[in-house]
Amino acid sequence: MQIKLKVLLFLLLAGTVTYAQKVQQYKQVSPNKLAVNTASGQKLLQQIKQGAAYLIDVRTPEEYKVTHLQYAQNISIKSADFGEQVKRLDKDKFIYLYSHSGNRSGKATDTLLTLGYKKTYNIGGLDSLEKAGFAIVK
Repeated sequence: MQIKLKVLLFLLLAGTVTYAQKVQQYKQVSPNKLAVNTASGQKLLQQIKQGAAYLIDVRTPEEYKVTHLQYAQNISIKSADFGEQVKRLDKDKFIYLYSHSGNRSGKATDTLLTLGYKKTYNIGGLDSLEKAGFAIVK
């Protein structure tokens, strides 16, 4: 009886951990993902500096305050008014989204595409963008 209870508890715990891992990982549906390197990063930055594109950090305001990319605006995907904040963006401009690892920015990219923002791209995570030449603000 005790062995059955231990096995049952083990299976329950293993199932919970597996479920939690699946919930936290979002797989971007759209193909709108850019692998940014030094050369492409400079082109994106030029568009952003000229006002032809937005650079959006979709992390929480707390994460943004600690560190973010230069020229980035913060619109947290976890914010209750995410959709309202996004409506302020011009649909004719490119929108480059990033997060810590690229997971949340992938979800945000898919969300913006469903809202009619066709020039929306997930450009990945903060660390990889810093390596590609984006300046960090601390």
